[in-house]
Amino acid sequence: MRVREAVNRALLKPWAKPLVWLLCALPLAWLFVRAATDQLGANPAEALIHVTGLWTIRWLWLTLAISPLRDVFGLPGLLRHRRALGVTAFIYGLLHFLAYAWLDKGLVLDDIVRDVLKRNFILVGLLALILMTPLALTSFNRAIKALGGKRWQALHRLVYAVALLGLLHFYWKKSGKNDVAEVLVYAVILAALLGWRLWRRRQKLRPA
Repeated sequence: MRVREAVNRALLKPWAKPLVWLLCALPLAWLFVRAATDQLGANPAEALIHVTGLWTIRWLWLTLAISPLRDVFGLPGLLRHRRALGVTAFIYGLLHFLAYAWLDKGLVLDDIVRDVLKRNFILVGLLALILMTPLALTSFNRAIKALGGKRWQALHRLVYAVALLGLLHFYWKKSGKNDVAEVLVYAVILAALLGWRLWRRRQKLRPA
């Protein structure tokens, strides 16, 4: 009990938010170090695209894990950092797309459009990023006040569609190489996170 209370107090400290942002930046910083020291393998562009995409999914899954972790471990202070994780997922997703557009397509718009229309996994990934954009842009207290609590919550339920589209994007990308073992791990985690939410909703709707 004391450990839980201490952890929750720490989560609410003024320095907790900067620390979370620092932790969110570490994978990107490490990626830049590897790129600068030529440690990304034979195809650095592909490695950059892959790693930024993988971290997009990880941060998104961590965002969805906040509510279950709060309830299971009794740490309401975790909610204070959920928006930071969501915005981080968007930033990594944007970098993932920019890495593809720049390193793979040379920022040639016509080539990007043709590729998006031709390859379903890119179309689905782009759609997920488009849906993430309003979520990131409204991840501030002023946005909640401007939209109203109910409308803000309804808008941010798009995160579930984003997660499913992101998983589909990942699956179609990996299935082309007959390598879906990693995708299955993320699929199981997402199923658990969404299943927990359905269970909680049924619990709330159940008559006392």
